[in-house]
Amino acid sequence: MVFSTKPVWKTCRTLYEDATNLAQNPSCPVTRPGQADIVSATSKSPVTKGPSGPLDRFFHISERGSTLGTEIRGGLATFFAMAYIIVLNPLILGNAADVNGDQLGIPQLVAVTALVAAISSILMGFVSRYPFALAAGMGLNAVVAYTIAPMMTWADVFLLLILEGIILTILVLTGFRTAVFAAIPGGLKIAIGVGVGLFLTMIGMVNAGFVGGGGGTIVSLGNNGLTTLPLLIFVIGLLVTIGLYVRKVRGAMLLGIIVSTVLAIAAQTLAGERVLAWQLAGAEKLGPIPALPTSVGDIVALPDFSLIGLFAEGGLSGRWADVGIATVVMLLFTLMLADFFDTMGTMVGVAHQAGLTDENGNLPKTREVLAVDSFGTIFGGLTSSSIATVYAESAAGVAEGARTGIAPIVTGLMMIVATFFAPLVTIVPFEAATPVLVIVGFMMMVPVGKIDFMDPAVGLASFFAIVIMPFTYSIANGIGMAFIVFTFVRLVEGKGRQVHPLMWIISVVFLIHFAEHPIYMLIG
Repeated sequence: MVFSTKPVWKTCRTLYEDATNLAQNPSCPVTRPGQADIVSATSKSPVTKGPSGPLDRFFHISERGSTLGTEIRGGLATFFAMAYIIVLNPLILGNAADVNGDQLGIPQLVAVTALVAAISSILMGFVSRYPFALAAGMGLNAVVAYTIAPMMTWADVFLLLILEGIILTILVLTGFRTAVFAAIPGGLKIAIGVGVGLFLTMIGMVNAGFVGGGGGTIVSLGNNGLTTLPLLIFVIGLLVTIGLYVRKVRGAMLLGIIVSTVLAIAAQTLAGERVLAWQLAGAEKLGPIPALPTSVGDIVALPDFSLIGLFAEGGLSGRWADVGIATVVMLLFTLMLADFFDTMGTMVGVAHQAGLTDENGNLPKTREVLAVDSFGTIFGGLTSSSIATVYAESAAGVAEGARTGIAPIVTGLMMIVATFFAPLVTIVPFEAATPVLVIVGFMMMVPVGKIDFMDPAVGLASFFAIVIMPFTYSIANGIGMAFIVFTFVRLVEGKGRQVHPLMWIISVVFLIHFAEHPIYMLIG
């Protein structure tokens, strides 16, 4: 790329030093993906080299200021940042029982969780060519396990997920889902990204045990203080990762995870069995991480995919008869809202961090991203692994410089490997991986200064989007509150006609969603 004047480059370089992501600053003359002139968000100098081969041209590697090596490193960083789902999703679903008291096998859940993440991520890489990886959605799996499963059989649960995915696919193909995305004001899109960053930070701190309940307060620092070995490892890992990041060491996130894992292994070896001090957002405490493998059988194991096709058990006719159509509709409504807007919020946040959005905060080829995401929901139901969705941890790969679909392909390939090495993957403990989420949260906070807080509608809506996501542990809740507040304030200002009709419709839908429990009680 060629900048118009040297003073502009000097200004942009200064901004790079301050904000890390050059492409995020509007004062820099940065064009957008799909154009020839684009700045690398991870390099201090302009990119001048054009496409050098079919792979480069297909994935727009040079256009987006990246390299093949950077994409591979970003894909690995994303994998290690989200590898915990291979452990967590099986624990959440495997410890839940359906209406008949039946439980799913944890080894089988490990296999299908990794498989769905692998295929969905690889498909995303090829179809959208963006650095978005997919896996079983946190929060969505909790809804499946603790809200839906107690009301029906597991076969009915996963058939419901397939139906939800089909409906979402129809909304994508008709353009409705993309139209909703385009209707959101630019300031709210930035706020959604910031909120996702704080949500990631909260996930990292809670899962590491750095933030928890106790001491007579709703939340506290650690478990009445930093009293456990995992917390010490988390703090050291966080400091190491911060140091590497500040020094602009390439691969800082991945190196931070590796250093923290080595430290955790050393501590486990010296201190004996290590007990987890964290718990999952108010859910039941999870058990201790398995001991280090002592034999080949503890490292390599053939994956068990026997849960695939469980949805068809008992035939496809007469399903949900005991639950009732009204309940099924309400459950579908709940799943669709959470899935719909969790994906949108994550996509906005990660894309903005990568500098892939245009001046209005829109992402080119949004339809392709949403189509693959909808497929992930269907595939999750087909394989009995819960709903697969775009993962906010993709931001870890973006932080390493990933800008193209090669990164999620690498992540997907690692997930395939993980189906055979599940015991080895679980060696990476939460306290070793979660420091990355905290740093990514900081990086996603950077654009907050671009929000026009002097505009009451945008400012208040953005505030609610940013705080509700981490405080309620839900991206969808934050988006819903933001939409409602935005439309309400514009109405009070007498500017209701300035609000896009879809914003009004979605706000009403979210109002119904937030009141679904009393509605359910009335119709139940």
